[in-house]
Amino acid sequence: MTDAPKSAARAARLVIVALAAVAAFARPVGADQSSTSAPLKSPADFSSISNTSERSRAIFNEIGKVVMNPRRMNCHPAGDHPTQGDDFHEHMPPIWRAETGHFEANCSGCHGSHNVTLLEAASYRSIPGHPRWGFAPMSMAWQGKSLGEICRQLKDVQANGGRDLAALQEHVAKDDLVGWAWNPGEGRRPAPGSQQAAGELVQAWIDSGAECPR
Repeated sequence: MTDAPKSAARAARLVIVALAAVAAFARPVGADQSSTSAPLKSPADFSSISNTSERSRAIFNEIGKVVMNPRRMNCHPAGDHPTQGDDFHEHMPPIWRAETGHFEANCSGCHGSHNVTLLEAASYRSIPGHPRWGFAPMSMAWQGKSLGEICRQLKDVQANGGRDLAALQEHVAKDDLVGWAWNPGEGRRPAPGSQQAAGELVQAWIDSGAECPR
């Protein structure tokens, strides 16, 4: 096959992928898909817990409202196919995990550098976007785990991208890909609170001993 037919075939595949993405994302927004973010407690709300370990675990339970939220859990899939939406339905177009633990996908074929609204924001979803859009590898999978298991995984530098606690706090507080969870585009409920509030909670959790829920 010459270069021209190859290019034409590749373009046709991209068109098919884009149309499938529109079909997946351009669905009417249900009543449960509010654009309002639920609040998070502040570190001060836990100051009455005198036992430091108990206070640390209580703070991480509050952090869990972000960790277990679909905006974050969908980014850390455990199966061979990633999920999307508040109901964790299988990603469309279909994507498969390679033997390396990463997903074999050209994410930029559908996901650009920013969120894109498809039609009128009040009625249809948008396609999420970010310059580093993608899914976490299997070593960072969260789905199917308890909050305590995820907490211990987050503390394990072998399973969290090589981050110590300080780097983990900076990742939560300042990484703009993490920040997407609070600006997920039309038709998606943001993660609770704000990125700043989540970062403050993580710091308070670290300061109180970084204890994990049992």
